[in-house]
Amino acid sequence: MKAVAVIPARGGSVGLPGKNIRPFNGIPLVGRTVLAARQAERVSAAYVSSDSEEILAVAERHGGRAIRRPGDISGSTASSESALLHALDVLAGQGEEPDVLVFLQCTSPFTSAAHVDAVLAAMEEQGADSAFSAVEDHGFIWQIGADGAAEGITHDHTKPRQRRQDMTPRYRENGAIYAMRVPAFRAQGNRFCGRSILVPMDVPTVEIDTPEDWRIAEAIARAGDGQRHRLASRSIKAVVTDFDGVHTDDRVLVGADGDEYVQCSRSDGMGIEHLRKHGLKLLVLSREQNAVVRARAAKLHMEVQHHVLDKLPALDAWRAENGLEWSEIAYIGNDINDLDCMRACGVSFAPADAHVQARGAATVVLAHEGGRGALREMSEILIGEGVLAEG
Repeated sequence: MKAVAVIPARGGSVGLPGKNIRPFNGIPLVGRTVLAARQAERVSAAYVSSDSEEILAVAERHGGRAIRRPGDISGSTASSESALLHALDVLAGQGEEPDVLVFLQCTSPFTSAAHVDAVLAAMEEQGADSAFSAVEDHGFIWQIGADGAAEGITHDHTKPRQRRQDMTPRYRENGAIYAMRVPAFRAQGNRFCGRSILVPMDVPTVEIDTPEDWRIAEAIARAGDGQRHRLASRSIKAVVTDFDGVHTDDRVLVGADGDEYVQCSRSDGMGIEHLRKHGLKLLVLSREQNAVVRARAAKLHMEVQHHVLDKLPALDAWRAENGLEWSEIAYIGNDINDLDCMRACGVSFAPADAHVQARGAATVVLAHEGGRGALREMSEILIGEGVLAEG
């Protein structure tokens, strides 16, 4: 089942101008959505449909492919379906006809690759023509009747109020992910084509359309709720760290004699000590050859491998030596040479100032920068979330 993602992103946002390219937790909204699509195992490519060259440029920097949308379907009254059908026509003109179209919206900043894969897996397993992400909703919805009186829509207000646990589960689409089999979608022109199913998601349900929405989403991200739900059911036995940009602020002081000096955080050192007390195996895996790496690792009682040019094979060998599964390792890195390790390990972290691709690959993007509390924050998350398999 070949699936491609299309992300419509108009340039003329009314409620929050420029929102699609505005950085959210360090990554533009359109970039976050492209990365979620590209990292999904069931998606072969991510396309962004826009009338804005600026949006398309940002999307391409994050690995998206550009589809230039005509002006007559780019206004505020144009439907998302019109953009999706246009995108399919463009792909068909290039000789590409996917089986499934995944429609993602930039306004849902907490969508992950795992969420995208879950919707596609459910659609395939249940033989559905379309599927969408939804969240459980126990709210009581009302309307104003013809006589001006309040009337219950999702409940019978003339009867005693039901307890939440006695209610039939109800779901509300969260606007993040839609998937459609292309023939059914082309025939009906509706995202809810043929037999449609909903896929429940455990994720913050904020759609960013206004400045207030943005502030709420940022508050959730700062609290970690937008990312930490992805740590559920983990069992971490080891933590592996890069050095420069993680233990340090990625700067170096060079003396006249060529000696190099870096700055580290005592708070980070305490975070590593807490992890060691929980029985975790600890490794510094660095590309740098400088002796300061070995000295800092010794100070923190961490194993160290430095001057490692290809990190993944080295980490794989260390993992096998220590009898660890990939899912039992947490990795923190800050640059593109960490990406393979971040994607291989069960949990990955990136400091707030990490390279954009490292932030995109991370399970959790930290609020603190490298060398300025990122390791302490990571340790508090791992300990606080109860995901450590203590030795």
